[in-house]
Amino acid sequence: MPTFFALAPGWHFGGLYQLGLAFAGAVVLVGAAALSHQHERAFSASVFYVALGALAAVALSLLDVRPLSPEGNHVLLKRLTEVALVVAVFSAGLTVERRVARRSWISIATLLVVVMPLTILAIAGFGVWVMGIPFGAALLLGSVLAPTDPVLAGDVGLSSPGGEIYGEPRVSLHTEAGLNDGLASPFVVLALFVVQQGGTSWIGNWALADLLYGVGFALTLGAASGGGAAWVLTRARDRRLLSKELDGFVVIGFALLLYGITEALGAYGLLAVFAAGFTFRRYEFEHEIHAAAHAGTEVAGKTLELLVLLMLGSMLTISGLSAPGIGGWLLVPLLLFVIRPALVLATAGRRFVDLRARLFLGFFGVRGVAALFYIAVVIDSHVLPTAQQRIVVWTTIACVISSILVHGLSSTPLTKLLLNPAKEK
Repeated sequence: MPTFFALAPGWHFGGLYQLGLAFAGAVVLVGAAALSHQHERAFSASVFYVALGALAAVALSLLDVRPLSPEGNHVLLKRLTEVALVVAVFSAGLTVERRVARRSWISIATLLVVVMPLTILAIAGFGVWVMGIPFGAALLLGSVLAPTDPVLAGDVGLSSPGGEIYGEPRVSLHTEAGLNDGLASPFVVLALFVVQQGGTSWIGNWALADLLYGVGFALTLGAASGGGAAWVLTRARDRRLLSKELDGFVVIGFALLLYGITEALGAYGLLAVFAAGFTFRRYEFEHEIHAAAHAGTEVAGKTLELLVLLMLGSMLTISGLSAPGIGGWLLVPLLLFVIRPALVLATAGRRFVDLRARLFLGFFGVRGVAALFYIAVVIDSHVLPTAQQRIVVWTTIACVISSILVHGLSSTPLTKLLLNPAKEK
């Protein structure tokens, strides 16, 4: 018969379950405090989340409880990060407040079509020549680390609908982060082809099915669905068929529905969801449903971000962090301070953004939830030998943890230093 500690005669003390509940309550309280007045602090709430997860890892070790691991619990990691990204990219699309100017589209296209593929190649080259891993594994590492993160980039991105309207370069950084989570998918598939099949016979199939159809159909379906959903929901709301208090739940349900349908049709759901959020926002631009929808998705996104980063922090072990070796840890500063900044400075046109704006775009290529999602996909594919997989997985985690700390601690002061708020608006 189970014992309920407070409902038993005599003196009884709880165990790990009760301690776990107390820790969960403390996490929620700390998370709420960390998010309060976020833009007034010099550091991001994400730093708190990782620290709490690391504290949980130490506590589990002291209690001799086996912690979660990225390899052993990759399915849980994949599903949690997947849902977090669906909500985050839809919220990112909703947040693009104003009409995107031509120069912003040029900057966004440069970041997506030029900077991201070159980043993949640079990381892959480093993986082969410095880390000593095969080209296929190195290409997977580059593809996994290529996307920037819409959740964490939100700390230096755009404000909610009805809030402050920012200009270039926040629009470019924010939109890039929302789009490249999905746009990284065909490159991850490309790397999987290289590892699994080798040769070049598969290139035509990849270009047609994974690149043209996967990307093109997702964007088309998402854009049409977002506008259509906004038309339906605003009329249902105005006719009191839906309660305004439930706007956030409705749009999250729509985002998940669209993601599932798009993936079932063999296209990239994250791209469809961002496009839907973008076109949803553009229907009846000033309608109050947009503020309520964004508030709902933002709260859900921050909650899921908290869970993902807590899980990440709790997975940290000394043996895991030593797995990348010297070469893997050398990649961390190279990626954050050299590869992306140098590529942005070299490719972003001076006619469209000044030097400070290019430094902002180059530095704030935050790595986070998207990289964790794709690394879980790689683990789930079982294409790499155990030793190579461990290097790729923990090098990714090292880059994500370092990015969260570096960008989280520097977001507010560097944004103030590099951007002139008066010129942005």
